[in-house]
Amino acid sequence: MRSLTYDIEFRARAKKTMGWGFALLSAAALLWVWCAVLLAMPYTAGNDHECEPRLFTEWGTANEGGDGSSCAEERDWPEALAVLGLSVPVSVIGAVLYTSGSVSNRMSEHAAEITRLNEAADRSGT
Repeated sequence: MRSLTYDIEFRARAKKTMGWGFALLSAAALLWVWCAVLLAMPYTAGNDHECEPRLFTEWGTANEGGDGSSCAEERDWPEALAVLGLSVPVSVIGAVLYTSGSVSNRMSEHAAEITRLNEAADRSGT
């Protein structure tokens, strides 16, 4: 019976690892959404001057203010790139944790099923 207790604890740890992976993947998704909001939503510069979104401007380049405003100076590309850069390791670690937990859980279930089938075969004599 000790192997059953160990197996149950092993599966609980695997599911906990999957939970951490899912939480990190969710955090990475929130960072991606935040980056998309930073790039696709209009913003204000200076004293309530409305600027075009960073990606969807009607001017020749993304850094032109159009009417001499300070939109070009207010475009904070480093913030958007930092958010995107931060999401990469978070998503990689989350994917590794989720995959590791999922594989551990499935392998434990597989080993338990093989043991059950072997015991059933031994009892039936085949």
